[in-house]
Amino acid sequence: MAGLVGEFEVKLDEKGRFLLPSGLRKQLPPASQRDFMLNKGFEDCLTLYPLTDWEQISAKLSKLNLFKPQNRMFYRLFHQGAKQLALDNAGRLLIPTSHMERVGLVSEVMLIAYNDRIEIWDKSKYFNMIEGNMADFADLADEVIWTMENNTDYHIPVLFQESIDALAIKPNGTYVDVTFGGGGHARAIFNQLSPEGKLIVFDQDSDAKKNAWEAPNFHFVAANFAFLKNHLQLLRINHVDGILADLGVSSHQFDKGERGFSIRESAPLDMRMNQQSGKSAHHVVNEYEEHELIRIFRNYGELKNARGVASEIIRKRADGPIETTGDLMHLLERFAPKFKDHKFYAQVFQAIRIEVNQELQVLEDMLTQAADVLAPGGRLVVISYHSLEDRPVKNFMKRGSFSGEIEKDFFGNVQKPLTEIVRHPIVSSDEENERNPRARSAKLRIAEKNA
Repeated sequence: MAGLVGEFEVKLDEKGRFLLPSGLRKQLPPASQRDFMLNKGFEDCLTLYPLTDWEQISAKLSKLNLFKPQNRMFYRLFHQGAKQLALDNAGRLLIPTSHMERVGLVSEVMLIAYNDRIEIWDKSKYFNMIEGNMADFADLADEVIWTMENNTDYHIPVLFQESIDALAIKPNGTYVDVTFGGGGHARAIFNQLSPEGKLIVFDQDSDAKKNAWEAPNFHFVAANFAFLKNHLQLLRINHVDGILADLGVSSHQFDKGERGFSIRESAPLDMRMNQQSGKSAHHVVNEYEEHELIRIFRNYGELKNARGVASEIIRKRADGPIETTGDLMHLLERFAPKFKDHKFYAQVFQAIRIEVNQELQVLEDMLTQAADVLAPGGRLVVISYHSLEDRPVKNFMKRGSFSGEIEKDFFGNVQKPLTEIVRHPIVSSDEENERNPRARSAKLRIAEKNA
């Protein structure tokens, strides 16, 4: 990518031409200094790309699963009005009249260069837009800086402050983040600890280890959180003061297309959170018996047409293996409800992912062990994203069992290791939902270890 930056004021001549400023032209690599691609920007402006950058972006977009209506629409909008331009011998670019009229370009124009593109704005529109957003600039700046500091290119933490507050952190305490990911939650916990405090983090995804840091009181455990108790014992830790679990697939895993978690693009059928484990989505889709597929689609995807979906997979794979997520979505296209296809495919992928990673079983294993290792008064904080995760968390915190049945001892005393701190789950604010749509389905539950 070109790595452009700067703000330049130019004037259009009577034919719609402008001279590309030398300060901007010098930022372009030699291969990109003459040929460009112009399209309609997402705001009230035009966007100019060096042709080499445009070709790279367009190649990535071509890998989108265009069976998805929203992907097709984005592809159309991005290529809207695309036209190749070249500098003339005087170093000028000619903007077609149709493009000028579309965004109201007349004479005075602002060129706003950043990263791989140049926005072309009518001067008055640009400064009106900037002035209209100045009131929000401080909030925007805070959010952008927070995002950079907390490594949220990897994963945007959901219910961030609420979950940190729920731990009631003691500076000298010992805490565990069993879903380290990008380290956003972990870093906030660590920042509240004294040198005598300890933070242990778990993550089976090898990519997550890149986000770890070095400190005497910080320990990264490259393992599934189902082995929580064993690894704490290896570290000679018998009790901890708080455990945080942010369940679900991280934004990073969704965005890495080759992992196969996302319905946005075609990728190999993988879906393993631990890429060293044996069973992948390819195995489930191509090797499971029909009754096993019905079970996972019905129980984990909550599909009403689980039998039909399973039968179609069996029929199609008889002609050869189903290799990619795109192949799977294509063969199930007739089952996807009109205008609700996104939800349908998400349910299919969720079912397969849960089976591949045995998510519900390892969740129950972790919750049971968490109750054992928490010190009296220690907090268990769990963020879940769908009812299949939330149900065992709620039942275990409320009643001490995953079935939801209350267990009593011989004398009739209720047997449960935890007491809920909040009766109802904490959910995200409208502001957070706007910033991070993933937060809409999140539920935060908090419990404390009984004395």
